Amino acid sequence: MKIQERTGAGAGRSATPAQPSVGDRLPTPPRERKPALAALAVLLILVGALGATMLVLRAGDRIEVVKVTEDIQAGEAITENNVTSVMVAADSGINYVEWSQLDTIKTYKAKSTIYGGSLAVGEMFAKEEQLPAGKATVGLALKEGQYPAGIKSGDVVAAYRVGTSGSSSSDSDNDASSSSPSSGAIVDDARVDTVKDDSDSTVSTGSKSLTLLVDAADAAALASAASAGEVAVVRVPGK
Repeated sequence: MKIQERTGAGAGRSATPAQPSVGDRLPTPPRERKPALAALAVLLILVGALGATMLVLRAGDRIEVVKVTEDIQAGEAITENNVTSVMVAADSGINYVEWSQLDTIKTYKAKSTIYGGSLAVGEMFAKEEQLPAGKATVGLALKEGQYPAGIKSGDVVAAYRVGTSGSSSSDSDNDASSSSPSSGAIVDDARVDTVKDDSDSTVSTGSKSLTLLVDAADAAALASAASAGEVAVVRVPGK
């Protein structure tokens, strides 16, 4: 009798359905794939990589050009003393004077003042020096004492006749002009075009060769005095 009761009790328990445990997860639906978004992400990565590559290549495309280190006045030329070389990014829209063209550009003249620190471009220069209308250039060979210290291109000067001949007949014939050489200037406001030291590499004589830009009407008188070595120049305020 006891054996039958135990068997019956076990059979009753096995008939009851098993309940799921509290910690079990419910099944989730499969994730929806979005191929368009994935393709867009890949495209953006490729574009970014391409842009970075172009920037690196662009930064490496550099050229050596001419940079002006000292002011160059109108009518003057580039020399090895007033320029240096710098590296810049190549730009087809800018007509840079490349360092390899230095010897060629030396034969050209500045159209107007080129200030130190500027990068040289082709439009700054002309093959032939263009004199303003009504102007002329006169060369002077001056000794030390006939020009102010530190004279340079671009300075405005007045040119005076200073008598150096000791002939009595000349003095008597030109008493009015030679007795008071400072009574009037040959040229009131000439602009210094070029300045060159007349010395070799070892000896300095103190002499200078100047080229002055003057009114054409004053050129003959100034050239006459210059040929006689009777000119002195003084710096005056620029106009």
